[in-house]
Amino acid sequence: MKRPLWIGLRLLVAVLIVVYLVDWATLRIRMTRGTAFGTVQVDRYLSTPLKGNKDEYDYLGTTSVSCSHSIFPHGAAPCWWRERHKSVWE
Repeated sequence: MKRPLWIGLRLLVAVLIVVYLVDWATLRIRMTRGTAFGTVQVDRYLSTPLKGNKDEYDYLGTTSVSCSHSIFPHGAAPCWWRERHKSVWE
């Protein structure tokens, strides 16, 4: 029972490593063409702690944030993730 589980786990780790390396190589190729990174408009908010365990929330406006056209984050958040999480808290 342990042997098939161990083989499956090793296979899963190997597949994840290969997918990560292919994603990294694809991003490097896109960097030479100038299409590796994009921008997404996000809303920025500031949370300031006050006395009595209260918080003050301030809207700071929208700003452009760079993102990478990849599956995994390689120095910048992937665009697919950044477009789904458009609120940035500081």
